[in-house]
Amino acid sequence: QVQLVESGGGLVQPGGSLRLSCAASGIILSIYNMGWYRQAPGKQRELVAVISSGRSTNYADSVKGRFTISRDNAKNTVYLQMNSLKPEDTAVYYCNADIRRLGAPRADYWGQGTQVTVSS
Repeated sequence: QVQLVESGGGLVQPGGSLRLSCAASGIILSIYNMGWYRQAPGKQRELVAVISSGRSTNYADSVKGRFTISRDNAKNTVYLQMNSLKPEDTAVYYCNADIRRLGAPRADYWGQGTQVTVSS
């Protein structure tokens, strides 16, 4: 089995920063794209940022210039550095990874989600 475990969410004031982490565990052969999605109450889940195995990145327009995605392949971990946070960034943030594990085909995996609340 593969598990994605997120950490780093919490409550922060507008203009503040948070860093999310997501570590993949299990017998993993390869990790391809890794990304972060978010879902606010009453809204659909949306892509925030994605990073390829070659470290190419793509961001939602709403977070460009404020968020930075990175990964540590040796640790099977992806990060999301969030700066200049706004109340509209409030959501549950989910980690996603495209993984090939031992004895199974390549598949998408999701973390359990971590709450980010931006409020004064």
